[in-house]
Amino acid sequence: MLPFIWFLAVVYSVNCASAPFIKPCKSSDTDCLIASAQAAVPIVAAGIPELGVRSLDPMKIPVVKSNTAGLEVTFSDNVVTGLKGCKIESLKNDLTKNKQVVIMRCSTEWRGNYKMDGQMIVLPVKGEGKCVMTVQDIVIKTTIDLTTVQGDDGKPHWHINKWKHAYDVKTNAKFQFDNLFNGNKILGDPVLNFMNSNWQVVMKEMAGPSIYATSEAVVEAVEAIYKAVPAEELFIS
Repeated sequence: MLPFIWFLAVVYSVNCASAPFIKPCKSSDTDCLIASAQAAVPIVAAGIPELGVRSLDPMKIPVVKSNTAGLEVTFSDNVVTGLKGCKIESLKNDLTKNKQVVIMRCSTEWRGNYKMDGQMIVLPVKGEGKCVMTVQDIVIKTTIDLTTVQGDDGKPHWHINKWKHAYDVKTNAKFQFDNLFNGNKILGDPVLNFMNSNWQVVMKEMAGPSIYATSEAVVEAVEAIYKAVPAEELFIS
């Protein structure tokens, strides 16, 4: 549900044949970094098989499970779209501390199947079927810590030691869950109306695991690029 191809910003400065579409920048040149990363967004989102980067728009996520505050939800056969339209709002790269911080704004759509059972705030909810969730203007801040390891080519390569993220939806989120209460609209429609009228609460109750799963897929893409490209080619000194 999130979206968030923040890795496009941390690989902004590759200067090698593997990624000729990215303009190299000095780590201190923030304007160059943001512009270079933004230009790369749609290209990398489409996937780069030769670097081991799978498609991020559309992005396929097989299963996501959530169990929060008495509500159990399983999303399956999920497809996330919209990441190619993400905008990079901030990018900081501190090579002395091996830390990178990226802030991106995205609008995404999540389609798949769901199975839900439990209670959402004050309402009981139960159902199984198709679902569509759209999020407009979600801002994601991702912080990563790097270490350096020796690659298969004998050169130093960056490796993501750990990462964390935080998110905030600025504009809106909408939810459509088919077949709530086995298609009983008298029971299902009030639940859907509640969810769409209280989307901020629903995002906090239910969206966390979906956003994490999307972020995790992005981290795997980052690792693939770091494995393919030596650290010395990731910036201009």
